[in-house]
Amino acid sequence: MSPNALIPSHRKPRRSASSRALRAGVTGGFLTLAVTGATVPANAAEKPVSETQEMPTITTALATSAAKSADAAQQAAFSYERQALQDAAAAKADKDAGKAKAAAEKKAKAEAEAKKAADEARKAKEAAQARASRSDARTALSAVSDAPSTGSSSGSVSTLVSFLKAQLGKAYVLGSSGPSSYDCSGLTQAAFSQIGIDLPRVSQSQSTTGTQVGLGNLQVGDILYWGSAGSAYHVAVYVGNGNFIGAQNPSTGIVERPLSYDMPTGAVRVL
Repeated sequence: MSPNALIPSHRKPRRSASSRALRAGVTGGFLTLAVTGATVPANAAEKPVSETQEMPTITTALATSAAKSADAAQQAAFSYERQALQDAAAAKADKDAGKAKAAAEKKAKAEAEAKKAADEARKAKEAAQARASRSDARTALSAVSDAPSTGSSSGSVSTLVSFLKAQLGKAYVLGSSGPSSYDCSGLTQAAFSQIGIDLPRVSQSQSTTGTQVGLGNLQVGDILYWGSAGSAYHVAVYVGNGNFIGAQNPSTGIVERPLSYDMPTGAVRVL
């Protein structure tokens, strides 16, 4: 026997009557370890033992995929939220625009109605003023003296009026100076020629012959004119009692009418 045989640390350990086998694999994202065999006492019967342990493991690819999915979901949620905000803002803008348009239309309508009312009021005022002016003129004319002007012979005025009355009913013919028809200035020229007064032929010139007089101070024999002095388009002769005689137009011929029938613009006195 060897001298070291009795020293325990120098004894060769008894080989275990067991066998071990390790199988490793990855199944469904899990690391699978399989250990077969177990240590049993030397005096025990050997029995095969199989043990399997599964340990979860996450691969880099799966982690990356999960992170991308989370980012995509977050981005989609952000996009939906942003779109919802944009839609709400657009709807509010449309609503505000509609309100602004309605307000503008209401304001424009009110302004148009106000303008119309102002125009109607202005026209009514002008019409009232015109009526008042005509009334004043008629009142003044009714007070006009029918006596001939100073320095004129009553015979001349009477001859003038008699001639004019004798022409009543005759035709109006433009450019005619009698004796069967006249135009307005042809009649006045022919009438005044009966008392030795030579008048110009046309209305424009007759309206500036003699002395301008107001319509409230008319005398028999005054020449009335329509239009402005120097550019009159019609003339007639005042014959008293608020009336005039003139060759009016082709429809009426030579007629006697009240001043209110067609108020003249002015008058001139040549007697």
